[in-house]
Amino acid sequence: MSFFDKLKFSDADGLIPAIIQEKSTGRVLMMAWMNRASLESTITTGKTHFWSRSRKKFWMKGESSGHTQVVQDIAFDCDGDTLLIQVEQTGAACHEGYQSCFFRSIQDGGKQFQITEPQLETPEQIYGKK
Repeated sequence: MSFFDKLKFSDADGLIPAIIQEKSTGRVLMMAWMNRASLESTITTGKTHFWSRSRKKFWMKGESSGHTQVVQDIAFDCDGDTLLIQVEQTGAACHEGYQSCFFRSIQDGGKQFQITEPQLETPEQIYGKK
């Protein structure tokens, strides 16, 4: 039996959430959606590929920024409805230039938030001026 048979690509678009984690530190870098084709490409190439729900497009992490993720391990949870992909991250994982997409934490009972890590690069430095 293939591990694909254990996965639940649950929504109407055949997607499954993927949590991306820096293997060396355990830091959660991002969450993205995968379909079967993007998961197959990730396995084949050793670099993460995803499905953009907003752009309705297949994409490789780092294709425009150069901030790639080299896959170290792929696991799935007991229900088969979430992937955990451990990577070696090059550059910022977040499109806003932070190491992690989870760079803000709430404070004061949710009335405020604080930026919790330094910005490595601005979006303009990563992608150029728009």
